Amino acid sequence: MRILGIDPGYAIVGFGVVDYAGANFAPIEYGAILTEAHTPFTQRLCSIDTDMQEILRRYQPDCMAIERLYFTTNQKTAIDVAQARGILILAAAQKNIPVYEYTPLQVKQAVVGYGKADKHQVMDMTRRILKLEQIPKPDDAADALAIAICHGHCCRGRR
Repeated sequence: MRILGIDPGYAIVGFGVVDYAGANFAPIEYGAILTEAHTPFTQRLCSIDTDMQEILRRYQPDCMAIERLYFTTNQKTAIDVAQARGILILAAAQKNIPVYEYTPLQVKQAVVGYGKADKHQVMDMTRRILKLEQIPKPDDAADALAIAICHGHCCRGRR
């Protein structure tokens, strides 16, 4: 199964593509969709859509796993990220790619085995699971790979 993990945002969208078979993960690609800070927001959304369409075309994932939003402070940021997240989910839905959502707690639990793990623990365990020499950069890409790993572990339990 090919899983596309997404760490949503509007300035930086992390993505990670992994193949999952049995209990083994193989990294295929990871990176980030970047939008310029002073670009009008609607253009940023268009750029995210264009780049996501290309990622979906190039890697042809069987499913998408995306982080469920959790914000406690800045409502403006939460609304903007939610709009970008909608674009990402729509791109997958238009290609009939199932979308699965996971909270940060679920990702930490699935990757590290501890729901209160810190960011560095999650990133290092992601590196180890994928047998990478270094922690993926940018952090958003590492987060996206962790979300993909989370889905692999969770879907194994559903079968």
